[in-house]
Amino acid sequence: MCNLYRMKASAQEVGHLFGAVPVEGANVGTEVYPGYPGFVVAGGQVRRMTWGFPLALKGKQGQPLKPKPVNNAREDKLRTSFWRDSFERRRCLIPVSAWAEAEGEKGRMTRTWYSLPGEELFAVAGLWRPTAEWGDAYSMVMVEGCPSMADVHDRMPVVLAGEDRARWLNGDPIEAFALCRTWANPLAVDRTQDRWASRTANVVR
Repeated sequence: MCNLYRMKASAQEVGHLFGAVPVEGANVGTEVYPGYPGFVVAGGQVRRMTWGFPLALKGKQGQPLKPKPVNNAREDKLRTSFWRDSFERRRCLIPVSAWAEAEGEKGRMTRTWYSLPGEELFAVAGLWRPTAEWGDAYSMVMVEGCPSMADVHDRMPVVLAGEDRARWLNGDPIEAFALCRTWANPLAVDRTQDRWASRTANVVR
């Protein structure tokens, strides 16, 4: 599952590529983590939302704990109660430059990045909903991984071709579900020595 991705574009650049109007003043980090803000395209706008639907948790004595961000939605779970309303009514595009998976031994894992060759930015299928905890929040839709990443992880985001973006946003649930498929084209793979746990604080304005 994806727990880190890069997005190296401003709201204006995202809006130009996806035909959407940027919400004034929105900015996000160039590396996006669960529970942190990222850009999505929804309702004709480039909007700032929190990555992950909040999942309420309780402690051993029943006391409420900090919610957990559920940042990935498996395609085989989209019709369950947790995801159904968002899948049927609130689909979005998530602009991504590359996503990362952890590779290597536990405690020494490094970042392996996946992207589309020659593409600075592409669209991943997403869902969103308003929340009491974090305001509007979004999640990535995941499917079975492709051969390019089989030795690292068995799941990957739903990458949308340009001609499929409008259908994901505006099609009926049957049409949208048909787009939840493994990316069939090659991926660029960048294996790094960067530790998985490290974080940066760069901001795109």
